[in-house]
Amino acid sequence: MKPARAIRILSLLTVVVLASCITQCKGDPKKNVKVVVNETFLKAPEGFSVQEIGVDLGAVRHLTVAKNGDIYANRSVLKDGKSVVMLRDKDNDGTIDEQKDFAEIPGTGILAKGKYLYASSNSGVHRYALSDDHEIIDTDNPEKIVEGLIDMGRDNAKPFTIDDNGNLYVTIGSWNDACRNNEAEAGMIPCTILDSAGGIWKFKANELDQTYVDGTRYATGLKNAVGITWNHQTNSLFATDHGRGGFSNFYPDLYSQKQNDELPAETFYEIKENDNAGWPSTYYDHQKNKRVLAPEYGGDGDKESAEKFLEPVVAFPAHLGPNDVLFYRGSMFPEKYKNGAFIAFHNQSKEIKKGFFVAFVPFKNGKPDGDWEIFLDNFAGFDLANPTDDDTLKHRPCGLAEGPDGALYVCDDFGGSIFKVTY
Repeated sequence: MKPARAIRILSLLTVVVLASCITQCKGDPKKNVKVVVNETFLKAPEGFSVQEIGVDLGAVRHLTVAKNGDIYANRSVLKDGKSVVMLRDKDNDGTIDEQKDFAEIPGTGILAKGKYLYASSNSGVHRYALSDDHEIIDTDNPEKIVEGLIDMGRDNAKPFTIDDNGNLYVTIGSWNDACRNNEAEAGMIPCTILDSAGGIWKFKANELDQTYVDGTRYATGLKNAVGITWNHQTNSLFATDHGRGGFSNFYPDLYSQKQNDELPAETFYEIKENDNAGWPSTYYDHQKNKRVLAPEYGGDGDKESAEKFLEPVVAFPAHLGPNDVLFYRGSMFPEKYKNGAFIAFHNQSKEIKKGFFVAFVPFKNGKPDGDWEIFLDNFAGFDLANPTDDDTLKHRPCGLAEGPDGALYVCDDFGGSIFKVTY
């Protein structure tokens, strides 16, 4: 798949970031800002501009933009003791002139919706009330919506989304790559992890102090669906799932190292209640375009499962790490992007020798329509197909958000930047 023709954008960009204003600003905030001149090396289709509007922000995972234009990002690791960062362009001149940091509960998910800013930790979801001007009323006392979700330290992020009927959907990823007994070759039968993880759970967004018993398992068989969103056009849930690994490590007689590098697919699903996406007993092979029985459950690398599971709407190359998905609803971008899906890929694929990019999947009438393409590239900062010893990774795209004006925002949990894409 060839990306759209890319161009070097904004070779000299002035980025305004706040140097000393952390929890609140006193006096003129612009007296406290630091101006950073930066060369933007990201590549986008012709006609698009990219601005690096935030730098050195820490491990910013997912982000959201409130109706007043305030940008919020959730950190997976505390920075200066705080987990959430807010950026504000007070005079609408295109540069950030105020930064506030608050909260002490690191996590991944964050969403401004209605009268609240919702954020997740690694074990639950909480919220902050917003004023009529869409500003947080009290940053010190969040309300707990869901708590006590399992956290085993690996793939423990709790990304979430909310539909228009007040339902909250939370991903609970599996800490065991293939549901093996003590990481041995045999798989657990049945996989007891699926009782509390490896799927998406449904709760009420406006009820406090919920636990597992208050929710329902909306969908199962998803190893780690970090990208999750509600599609308002189709009125349905969509999610990207991370594929498992370790084929040649445990089964060298069945899989080569090359197959280990290129399997299984990273998958993108439209999900209905009670759907089963087939993990851990199966995986999707994008090279053969079929669902294959996992070796832990009697597979040989080609045998299909007798049981039918949810099929992906798109299957991507292995190990790309899809970490967020956003359906574009704005009017700033050309018509081809309307209602299509942007997906942030957090890793790289040896198969296509590409990675660390934002892809675009065109949609028509609620279904994928045509091949996916690379939309925003070169986050790594060097040629992944021909790396040198001096190359060092610069950014890993992780979260996506759309602004009130239709601009696309991308955050990076490795370099700590937030980028704004306009047309």
